[in-house]
Amino acid sequence: MGLLSRLFGEPLPEPLRVSLAEDEHVLAVAPTGAGGHVAVTALGLWLPEGTGVRRVGWHLISKAVWKGDALTVTEADEARTAGRAVLLADREPVRHVLPKPGKIPQLVRRRVEGSIRQRYRKELDGGGAWFVVRKVPGSDTSVLQVRPDPGADTDVLASIAEEAAAKLAGGAP
Repeated sequence: MGLLSRLFGEPLPEPLRVSLAEDEHVLAVAPTGAGGHVAVTALGLWLPEGTGVRRVGWHLISKAVWKGDALTVTEADEARTAGRAVLLADREPVRHVLPKPGKIPQLVRRRVEGSIRQRYRKELDGGGAWFVVRKVPGSDTSVLQVRPDPGADTDVLASIAEEAAAKLAGGAP
C-alpha cells in the first residue's frame, strides 16, 4: 500500500462515487466477495445492485447481522401508509460477504440503532407488531413505523398506528 493510499484511503469505486448525493461523505467502504462494494454514509447503507449500487436509508433497515465474514441485511419496504405512520414489509435478507470489512460492522450497528428514537411492542389476537419511531436520515423528521408479525391484522394495526402518529405529532387523529 502506497503512502497516499495509507493517508487518504483507496479511491472510491466509480459506481459509488457517481451515485453519492452532493454533500454525502463515505465513512467506510469494503469490497464484497462478489465484486461489488458496501459503503456507509450518514444517509444510509450503500449496497451492490447489478453493476451499480443503491442506498438504503437507515430507517429502512429492519435488521443487520454480522456473522463470520458476512453482513446480512433485512431491508423494509413502506407497504402502506396510515395517516403519518407507515406499515413496513420486510424483504428477504441479503447476505454480503466482506473479506476485509474494516469499520463496516460497527458503523452499521451504530447507525441502525441510532436511527431508533422509541420502540414499543403491541400484542393483538392473531399477531402483534413493533411500533418504532425512527429518524429519517438527512432530515430533522421522524416517522412512526409499524412492523407487523406474520398473520397480524394490518387494518387494525393501521388504525392504531394512525391514531398513535397523530398523538405523537401533537394533533388529533
